[in-house]
Amino acid sequence: MSTTLKGVSHEDAIERTKAALKEEGFGVLTTIDIKATLKKKLDVDHRPYVILGACNPGLAHQALSAEAPIGLLLPCNVVVTQDDNGDAVVAAINGEKMFSVVNRDDLGPIAKKVTASLGRMIDSLK
Repeated sequence: MSTTLKGVSHEDAIERTKAALKEEGFGVLTTIDIKATLKKKLDVDHRPYVILGACNPGLAHQALSAEAPIGLLLPCNVVVTQDDNGDAVVAAINGEKMFSVVNRDDLGPIAKKVTASLGRMIDSLK
């Protein structure tokens, strides 16, 4: 799930994404700045690229209570990057596809809620 934000800077897109996640009940637990990390570790330049580790505590609790190892799939990643035109791009993981790896039908309703919430977050940025 993704959207391109024409004319929006990378930094503005990060702030807008964090606010939209908050509206959907997600907090950002981690922020990984890929551009800065690659520069520091490899001395290479990369386009702006940030991975936000987003968590909805209620949904995470439900999933972890049903399947403790599902923590391997948490938090839900949201990427904020920049395309070749300089426009911000925001992408989020599809919860249903992500949760499908555990092969538990009873987790379907939780996965659908995650997907719906992250989908609304993406749509709100358009």
